[in-house]
Amino acid sequence: MTQAQLRYRPEIDGLRMIAVLAVVFYHFGMPGLRGGFAGVDVFFVISGYLIGGLLWREVQETGRINLASFYKRRVKRLAPAYFAMAFAATIVGWFVLLPFEFREFGKSLIAATVYLSNVLFYRGEGYFDIGADSKVLLHTWSLSVEEQFYIVLPLFLVLLSRWRRLFVAFLAVGFMASLIGSVWLTPTAQTATFYLFPFRAWELLAGVLLAIATVQGKLPRLGAWASWLGLLLVSAGLVFIDATKGFPGWQVIAPVFGTVLLLANGQQCNPVNAGLSKSVPVFFGKISYSLYLWHWPVYVLSSNWRDGYSGSPEAVFWMLVSLALAILSWRFIETPFRRQEAVSGRAVLAVLTVPTALALGAGALIYMQNGLPNRFGAETRAHIDASGDFLQDWSRCERPLTGAFEGMELCPIGPQGDPEVLIWGDSHVRAIKEGLEEAAFAMQTPALIIWHAGCPPLFDVSKTESYATPAQDTACSTEKAQMRTALASLPSLKRVLLVGRWAYYTEGAGIGLDAGNTIVISGLGGSNAAEVLKRGFETTMNEFRKHGLKGLVLQQLPEVPKYDSREAARLLAHKSVDAAEIAKRATVPLAQVKERQGAAMAILENWPTLETWSAVCADGNCNALHEGKSWYFDNNHIVNHAARAISERFEPLFRGEANQ
Repeated sequence: MTQAQLRYRPEIDGLRMIAVLAVVFYHFGMPGLRGGFAGVDVFFVISGYLIGGLLWREVQETGRINLASFYKRRVKRLAPAYFAMAFAATIVGWFVLLPFEFREFGKSLIAATVYLSNVLFYRGEGYFDIGADSKVLLHTWSLSVEEQFYIVLPLFLVLLSRWRRLFVAFLAVGFMASLIGSVWLTPTAQTATFYLFPFRAWELLAGVLLAIATVQGKLPRLGAWASWLGLLLVSAGLVFIDATKGFPGWQVIAPVFGTVLLLANGQQCNPVNAGLSKSVPVFFGKISYSLYLWHWPVYVLSSNWRDGYSGSPEAVFWMLVSLALAILSWRFIETPFRRQEAVSGRAVLAVLTVPTALALGAGALIYMQNGLPNRFGAETRAHIDASGDFLQDWSRCERPLTGAFEGMELCPIGPQGDPEVLIWGDSHVRAIKEGLEEAAFAMQTPALIIWHAGCPPLFDVSKTESYATPAQDTACSTEKAQMRTALASLPSLKRVLLVGRWAYYTEGAGIGLDAGNTIVISGLGGSNAAEVLKRGFETTMNEFRKHGLKGLVLQQLPEVPKYDSREAARLLAHKSVDAAEIAKRATVPLAQVKERQGAAMAILENWPTLETWSAVCADGNCNALHEGKSWYFDNNHIVNHAARAISERFEPLFRGEANQ
């Protein structure tokens, strides 16, 4: 091994600067970096190159791997700054996060501390979903992927150290399998391919294989064109990658391959390497780990506290706060711990157990105590309770592997038995599920729920929704077509209740806080949404009659445009508004409800309907608050205790009665 192979590579720190600033700018909403999140992929390749090269050189020199020394270096490099960030986030989170958010923070604190946060977040929302930006430790998913990789890689190298060609062949096969799996599955399982180690391994392996080729002296000499092309590919990825077209998948190939070129040609004298080796890029590269660690909690907690930034100047201010914390972290935490060469592995392990135990204990306490809601007063807790009262028990649901309903989620409610009632609809079915179940048990009538968020339960009606991907829009139509043919397989059915946000479908958009959500329904030759909905009801009810079924419709509960339990709780907790202002936002004039739902109600009048408005409307107003409790989760979904409170309104469905 030559000294050239061992010497410090300043251009790699410059490349780290590009990666970390891209991620930071993307998260803080700076324009021009639509694919800034791909900076993490640049980090993966760099990490694979440096750590893979370190391990391979050790095997070449000594014929073995000192695992204790390797993991000691990893702990000293990563753990101190992580724990500093985690404990700081816990303290600030105590004051800023609402209980349901703090509870999730506690769970993620446990997962991140044991390097399993990527698995945790895989089981929740996707990285690009609404709600992901409330997870304080979301960014630790990438650290978990790396550490999982560096648990596996050295162990395989130890096992195959005598058969090094076999080891390299094994890495090459793993690289191809991981890449193919990522590209193949991203269109249908994006959350899995984004978060999970097997689908990200190829990016780290690209760096490892490059490092092995470098140490072996098998890289061809490249000209300056390679560095320019690498920089172009990385830059193009950060600017043009579009998450809506599926990521990682094929889109991540450009920044990964660009990083490989930059690393492979990093020691050549050319303008690209010279620029990356300047003092400013190198400095940002050195603090990149701390900057990555601190920027996301600063963003989440500050934007939560501020209820969103007032504009770009405020975003820049919080970025500078992140930078200041990163510099302090690098100078006083990262660097001193990393330089403690004389410390033994046992000493490092002993010291590590203390913050690990504290983090796990704090996370467990926060999680098991449901986010410690007693931090807030009674007025705030009314909205906090509603925020946490939107999850139901769906353990009875199943997806048949064969038959007419193959792959569809079927959810029985009520007593055991062949279903006599089918409740079919969109997310509003979920909102009233516990009320439906209570009524089904009260009437001793077995029933079945089938629901699909944002999908109007009407045959031959298609939808295109801003909140959904094209694949999700297609799945809505596909499921309804399957539903149509599957009805014949339920001979015990007598009645079907259709549940939907009908005004959303006729008006083509949400209202108030969710006015940005838009939907276009089409089909059956209708020239406008109301006509499509009208014909959809006629087609669907006729289909029910063919099977001897009685079709009924649930009147859509009033929307409360300016109310959201989470926003209300946050504003009260942070003392941004008073209870009177929240009460005002929780009220909507009945006349406004009638205007909003006018087109839909004119259509529903033609069909047997279960009435709901009188449950929340009185004296000319409709209200989300009742007897000191909030009945609404957001501006159009009610919560579980509200659904149970109106369960008697569903009993005619299970008795076989309904108002015409």
